[in-house]
Amino acid sequence: MTSSLVLASASPFRRALLTNAGLAFEAQAARVDERALERPLEQSGASPVDVALALAEAKAKDVARHFESALVIGSDQTMSLGARVYHKPRDMAEAAEHLLSLSSKTHSLNSAVVLVRDDEIVWRHVSTAHMTVRPLNRAFIERHLQRVGEKALASVGAYQLEGEGIQLFERIDGDYFTILGLPMLPLLSKLRELGAIDA
Repeated sequence: MTSSLVLASASPFRRALLTNAGLAFEAQAARVDERALERPLEQSGASPVDVALALAEAKAKDVARHFESALVIGSDQTMSLGARVYHKPRDMAEAAEHLLSLSSKTHSLNSAVVLVRDDEIVWRHVSTAHMTVRPLNRAFIERHLQRVGEKALASVGAYQLEGEGIQLFERIDGDYFTILGLPMLPLLSKLRELGAIDA
């Protein structure tokens, strides 16, 4: 291996994905004001994919300042329905609105991953999963949110696919890692190509 690896994230899920894949790495949370970065991008008409890439790059570059010559992995995900980009619901009423707006529609989870070394972008990639929600009515949404409780506020779509959230879906097109927010297969392929992990 020619370089050390650093994950620019405090997410236990992303750390677990790299650990389970057998990678040796350090992890450090990025200090990036995501909303402040997103706002001008969205106002300028940037696509949800562009926003995800910009956030991933900003996180990787922030952490790379503290790790000279290391290969830093930054990642982020946006959830979009057409031009609308969703953010985590602030309360249960907003969670219900999110779910109602997704009913009978296909939304996208855009997962970006970026590699940075010494402030230079080495590689960038986005994988998208398409998530089709079955027809939902207000009564079901209310019962569902009562059952899952505050967990609904922890995710942008107000659902956890690994839990009862799976009942909301009619069809899912995309791989598990993209849905979790870190496209592992293209990342591992690039790391092997760069000699950063065992080929």
